[in-house]
Order: sequence, then C-alpha cells, then structure tokens
Amino acid sequence: RELEDRTLVTQDERTHAMSNPKFTCKTSEGDFVVELYVDKMPYTASNWIGLAKDGFYNGIKFHRVIPAFMLQFGCPYTKNGQGRPGTGGPIPNSTFKNLGDGKEYKRASDGRVQDELTAKLSNEPMTLSMANTGRPNSGGSQFFINTKHNSFLDFFDDRTASAHPVFGKVVDGEGVIKKIEALGSRNGQLSKEVTMISITEC
Repeated sequence: RELEDRTLVTQDERTHAMSNPKFTCKTSEGDFVVELYVDKMPYTASNWIGLAKDGFYNGIKFHRVIPAFMLQFGCPYTKNGQGRPGTGGPIPNSTFKNLGDGKEYKRASDGRVQDELTAKLSNEPMTLSMANTGRPNSGGSQFFINTKHNSFLDFFDDRTASAHPVFGKVVDGEGVIKKIEALGSRNGQLSKEVTMISITEC
C-alpha cells in the first residue's frame, strides 16, 4: 500500500511537470494571459517562449488588426523602424530550446523556423497561430490571435492553401483582446498604437 501511494505521488508530480506554461502579456491596453501548447506543439511553442524570455517582444506594436478576424503581432520593425512592419523576424541564426525534447534548435539565416504541421488544432477564437508569407517554413516571430473561428486558415483544411498552425490560446483577459480588436479596421490599420510592454511567465 505504501509503494502504491508513492507511485501515485510520482504520477501526480509528472502530470504537474508536464502542464503547459502560461505567460502574462502586459500591453498598453491591459494584460492578458496565454497558454503555450508545449504538449502538442513543442517546437512552435518553444520558439515563441524563447523569444518572449529573451525580451524580443518587449516594445513591439500590434501592426495589423482586423475586427472579426484577428490581431497580428511580433514584427521587430514596429519597434526599431528598420523595415516595413509585417516583414521582420527573429535574429538570424539565433537559437532556442525545444521544451518538448530538450534539444537546442537553430533558426535559419533569415530568422525563420520550420513549419510544425502536426497537431490538428483549429484556428478558433482566442487561439494563437503562426503568421507566415504563404510559403513553407516562412514563419518566425510573428503570430496572430484569432477573434473568430478562421477554420480556412487551418493547414488541414483544403479550402485554401493557407497553413497557419495553432500553438497556444488566450486563457485570461479576453476583454483586453476585444478592446484591441475594436481599435482595428478593415485594412488592418489601428486608430491607436498598442504596444507590448513585457511578457513574463506566470
């Protein structure tokens, strides 16, 4: 019986250790919390986590917000002005640790990462999804938050050629997302700048 109890504790500890990490995103319009799907999308989630922990996203602005569609974020050019917003990415050849397998991975010479088209998670409201150019393996630091069910963006939906893998979800602060969404427009321009002040692990 004593051995049985120790086994149960060990299993519980293992379950706790495998729980997905959560991060508080502090913006100029308020805070929201995201859960990163390390359990189902370890490579993509770990790329985001690595950037967040490195402070990469701090000071970056939401550059494209379309009501009843999505909020796009993650381009460093919105902070440093070195290029057209929406075209920037991580530092070339930078690395991050995959929290799924514990290995270190290197981003490409232009900062891009590989597509992780594995878990069939749909682009439902409040999910985080990788932005890309439409070409394979063209994602990097940019992602978007769906504000409606955009199933046509799923890589496993053959209605379009779009392939945007979901790797997380907003789990608290949905009102802040709606507030930012209301500042957008049909062409994506915002009526007011919205800046990411910091991202910290919960």
